[in-house]
Amino acid sequence: MSGTHAIGDGNGLWHPRHWPSWLVVGLVYALGRLPFPLLWALGQGFGRLGYLLAPDRREVARRNLALCLAAAAPTERERVLRAHFGWLGVAALSQGVGWGISRARLGRLVHVRNRECIDACIAAGRPVIVLVPHFVGLELGGAAFTGLVHSGVYMYQKIRDPVVDWQVKRARRQYGSVSIERSDDLRGLLRVIKQGIPFFYLPDQDAGRRGLFVPFCGVAASTIPMLGRFAAMSGALVIPTFARYLPWGQGLELIFDPPLTPFPSGDPQADAARMNQVIEARIHTMPEQYFWVHRRFKTRPPGEPPIYPPKQRRR
Repeated sequence: MSGTHAIGDGNGLWHPRHWPSWLVVGLVYALGRLPFPLLWALGQGFGRLGYLLAPDRREVARRNLALCLAAAAPTERERVLRAHFGWLGVAALSQGVGWGISRARLGRLVHVRNRECIDACIAAGRPVIVLVPHFVGLELGGAAFTGLVHSGVYMYQKIRDPVVDWQVKRARRQYGSVSIERSDDLRGLLRVIKQGIPFFYLPDQDAGRRGLFVPFCGVAASTIPMLGRFAAMSGALVIPTFARYLPWGQGLELIFDPPLTPFPSGDPQADAARMNQVIEARIHTMPEQYFWVHRRFKTRPPGEPPIYPPKQRRR
């Protein structure tokens, strides 16, 4: 069913059961129209409130920081933790900024750094994989890439709420990008990459038992080994790309690093470890903005104890 048909159908997205979702989408969109410095201030306050009201996520982030920033003093890690929740709030309230945003506003909000790293590859007709780790500015960074640099293709996990799902896909396609469901045949994805359309690859989530255990900040982490495989099968260059919110609502930086070379090596373990090293290096330049509330080390190697305490049940 197409998006237009779904909206027009009496049993589709305009059905009364979906009205609360439309209210949420409308609120997110309205927030996205606010001046960005105001949105930054509101988001910082919202995030600091989340620090107080989300103890489970706070403890996950605190544990991650203890492992990944082990050399830092406890007071410094606590400072990073509190600042991280502030940036999480900014990311949450700015979700709607990229919804229907004009290229003119994108150009005012987003500062593209080292663009020549990717422009040269695209101009030469080389397939490109854009390695985009989970920093909190990821969503606006994706809109900036497609609006200011080049359209792209991304793998998409369907959202349960059909209204939110429709809106998010609509926003990500607004500048000609293509979405491919995670369950789709990967041969179609490879064909698109080989056509020269950059592929957005988000790699740094716990991969469960499907992953390889390679170091991440010195800790064995279940890691999806697909980056090296995609690069080998498509002949693509891998360009690490990072989104970084600027302080005081000044906007966002979209930062391109030089392509990984030599890559891939043909060794899945070595390629996964190399990818993690690239992410680690950028974490140390902006630790407050990495997605620490994710249980990155949830899956442990056989015989190793869990890293995170069990979730506390609410009484």
